[in-house]
Amino acid sequence: MSKPLIGKTAFVSGSGQNIGRGIAVHLAGLGANVVINGSRDEAACTETARLVAEAGAEALVVMGDMGQADDVARAADIAKTRFGTVDILVNNAARRPHKPFLEMTDEDWDGVVDVALTGAFRTARAFLPGMVDKGWGRIINFAGMKAIRGYFEGAPISAAKHGVWGLSKALSTEFAPKGITVNVISPGQIRKDEDNADDPKRVATIPVGFMGQSPDIAACVGYLASPEARFVTGQMIAVNGGEET
Repeated sequence: MSKPLIGKTAFVSGSGQNIGRGIAVHLAGLGANVVINGSRDEAACTETARLVAEAGAEALVVMGDMGQADDVARAADIAKTRFGTVDILVNNAARRPHKPFLEMTDEDWDGVVDVALTGAFRTARAFLPGMVDKGWGRIINFAGMKAIRGYFEGAPISAAKHGVWGLSKALSTEFAPKGITVNVISPGQIRKDEDNADDPKRVATIPVGFMGQSPDIAACVGYLASPEARFVTGQMIAVNGGEET
């Protein structure tokens, strides 16, 4: 495998397992050093770090809740102290609680929006100055097929992810002249790493006939993070096996 990201550093939030872990390991395989982040399971993040190191890259675990301003600031400071700048920001952290809208509290709403939307704003604000100074950067945010359609009993998820899409479009316009691209990936039905087989009921709705896996998302992130994607910005890319979005 070629290593087009040697000399780059990536920050991947929510990278203790599943999609986030797959992204971290894939970027490491492309040559990037990786800052691994999780909010609770430090053992899982440490395992991701082991896999990143096994792929030949330097790993740094920084625990913190991306919904908390102080945690974001601390994580960014630690990452920049270790690596100087973060060149690739992947905002994967999210919360997906389900509750009927009329039973929803302010805390339910804020818990989702603070991580998915406000967290993406805060991490971008923390790392963009370094990208601007270097004249190169990649920001990759996440939406989700169900969120874009309208999440049943998940109003804050849909609202936050539509907000992420708007934020991404705005940043892509503002920072394109600085050599920085900003894009969104909208995953479809992705099988968890611990599952041994696809769910037949879910497969029935997917034109390609199988559920996606973490490497499918990681490959898309790898492309968007690469120099080859220099002309791709302000886009939402659906990785969903052909389902309508």
